[in-house]
Amino acid sequence: MATTITITGAGGQIGYALLFRIAAGDLLGAEEHVRLRLLEIPQGVKSAEGAALELQDGAFALLDDVEVTDSADTAFDGCDLALLVGARPRGPGMERGDLLAANAGIFGPQGRAIAENAAPGVRVTVVGNPANTNALIAASAADGVPAERFSALTRLDENRARAQLAAALEAPVASIRNVPIWGNHSATQFPDVSHATIDGRPVRDALAERVGDVPSWLEDTFIPRVAKRGAEIIDVRGSSSVASAANAAIGHARDWVRGTEGWTSAGVVSHGEYGVPEGLVSSFPVESVDGQWRIVEGLEIDAWSRARIDASVAELVAEREAVRELL
Repeated sequence: MATTITITGAGGQIGYALLFRIAAGDLLGAEEHVRLRLLEIPQGVKSAEGAALELQDGAFALLDDVEVTDSADTAFDGCDLALLVGARPRGPGMERGDLLAANAGIFGPQGRAIAENAAPGVRVTVVGNPANTNALIAASAADGVPAERFSALTRLDENRARAQLAAALEAPVASIRNVPIWGNHSATQFPDVSHATIDGRPVRDALAERVGDVPSWLEDTFIPRVAKRGAEIIDVRGSSSVASAANAAIGHARDWVRGTEGWTSAGVVSHGEYGVPEGLVSSFPVESVDGQWRIVEGLEIDAWSRARIDASVAELVAEREAVRELL
């Protein structure tokens, strides 16, 4: 039986980058057949239909069916996995509160459609920004669906952090492990190297040999570079991250379904872990076990890290307050 995967904003650039990799088996593996449901707003349907034609021409052995629609009820009918990519971007002069309200008008109805139509075990990954609070909005609207079935993408931030460490240490990125992202997917995020290792050795020790003053390098170079990498790419490329965002989304969803080896990062609902207020969708170090995200508990948090986590969590609290009447 094929797995039904719904992608919203499927006619956009990230959606386009996702489709062919999913059809090729990069998400669920070389044995799992998929059905794709492509959801777009009416003015984006033609673009999604064009992508569907290309999927047909790709003759993917694992792709059983593609349907393009502007109806959320149709798109989420029987959905097993959802990637909520489409979101309202921040326009000129738009305040963050306006952006949150505009996205509530997208993710609230989608959450309700998921509750009414999706498969009982649906897993929903929110990619569209502001991802954490969009996930909170969707989960709040999905009456009867456990909030743990919704998560926000912070894997891209983790990938960026690991890549920056690998570059600084002139090491393969695969040798860098346990670099969680805490808090919000925003400029306040905290990429944490406190427990990171390189080939099993503490990253901090390796950094000391390369950069000297590790705290200053983290404060002045590493953390800002990771947090502002999206803006850097826009400056250089002329448009936002596309392929790297799609790659992160696939890695996130794949690990959620198939399990992780060690830690990764995801925005998941808090039950009070590490002092994060209950109900917020915050990024934590997580593992996937039996198809469920589990927060890695018991980590020591020093005062320097605590202050950065608290600052990002405070932003999430403010975002929740901004949309509370819409939840």
